[in-house]
Amino acid sequence: MIFDSWGGIIRVLALGACAYVALVAALRISGKRTLAKMNAFDLVVTVALGSTLATVLLSKDVALLEGIAGFLVLIVLQYAVAALSVRFGVVEAIAKSEPAALLIDGAIDEAALRRERVTREEVLSAVRSSGIGDLSAVAAVVLETDGTFSVIGRDRAGNRSALPNAPGAAR
Repeated sequence: MIFDSWGGIIRVLALGACAYVALVAALRISGKRTLAKMNAFDLVVTVALGSTLATVLLSKDVALLEGIAGFLVLIVLQYAVAALSVRFGVVEAIAKSEPAALLIDGAIDEAALRRERVTREEVLSAVRSSGIGDLSAVAAVVLETDGTFSVIGRDRAGNRSALPNAPGAAR
């Protein structure tokens, strides 16, 4: 079906504008951290907010205020988990993963690759994407908590103790 009725289109436009304003207001009040995709938990909240918005816009079974309540529940829970993570290490350990060094001083850590379910080719791709052509020029490749790779060249290595699971790393 391509067209049902003008009433459906007007409903989507009106609800879309109202839901958008409500979501933006809630996000502005809750702060930048709400949509910071710093880890898997943050990504889930972001996707859930988008799904909730889509449901409010397209489902006649969900009222605008129910959708706004959904936004608020997700944002309040994300805020609470983030705040508790800052204060309590056990909450942080449950909600967030730790970064993992996959390559240190040009040598790939095969055990870390298996533990993190990352292939050697993915590490090599990250190194190439950073503009480095030789593994000996890499001080480290770190799998960050959000699933991205950080490639640190030897020329920018700085303090090795900041690298996760590196010898002498701060824990």
